[in-house]
Amino acid sequence: MDETAHTPRSIFASTEFASRRFLVSGGAQGLGLAIVNRLAAAGASGLILDLGANSASPAPWPSVAVDVTDESAVRHAIESDVAAHGPFNGLVAAAGIVPAWHSPTDIDLELLDRTMAVNVTGFVSVMKYAAHEMPPGSTIVAIGSLNSWRGDPNVMAYAASKHAVLGIVRSAAQSLGPRGIRVNAVAPGPVATDALLGRMKSRSTSTGLQPADAIRAAEQLTVLGALATPDDIANAVAFLSGPQSAAITGQILPVDGGLL
Repeated sequence: MDETAHTPRSIFASTEFASRRFLVSGGAQGLGLAIVNRLAAAGASGLILDLGANSASPAPWPSVAVDVTDESAVRHAIESDVAAHGPFNGLVAAAGIVPAWHSPTDIDLELLDRTMAVNVTGFVSVMKYAAHEMPPGSTIVAIGSLNSWRGDPNVMAYAASKHAVLGIVRSAAQSLGPRGIRVNAVAPGPVATDALLGRMKSRSTSTGLQPADAIRAAEQLTVLGALATPDDIANAVAFLSGPQSAAITGQILPVDGGLL
């Protein structure tokens, strides 16, 4: 499943974000790249921070290879770019990991630490330095999850990290609101990507389902009978980053095909 091969669907004019500069963590591949492409298609410029960034990336913006858990590297990358191009007025925190399945009795605590470091500390780190000089009217959007408020089995570390993301969003919205900065999150359900297919393959021994059957089963759990696409998530991020959502802050928007 190539999430970037088809023509993006957009509800936004090509100049919607012409005056906006975004920082997108995790934007060199997968869902993050779909978000970058959506923002760029609406006229935005920006910078990508991604551990997997390289010169072969199809992303339309420059990218810097940065581990979001390395605060000094995050600070240097952001401050250098701001010094050269001015402050960001948009942040999308899309860097994250989905750890292997685990039970409460066999979880590897190093896996828990790494998941929290990337999904929680990484979000806080990029927000800390990107928001420092953000002007009024700026936006911050994090990638949460349905596991930001519920707990599916075998994903304890992931659920803990995404619960934390929602708490951070709600607190930061209160703190940054007086500066005119809005903070929200998008909560994707299962998204039709190669990454999801890979997880289905790795879980097939436990579930007894072949990946294609697991995808169909996931689709049947939604009231729309289909999984969300990367474009669906990117459009939600663009909505929360744009003037159409000017009165929305401290919220999390499910994009799940009616899975709940």
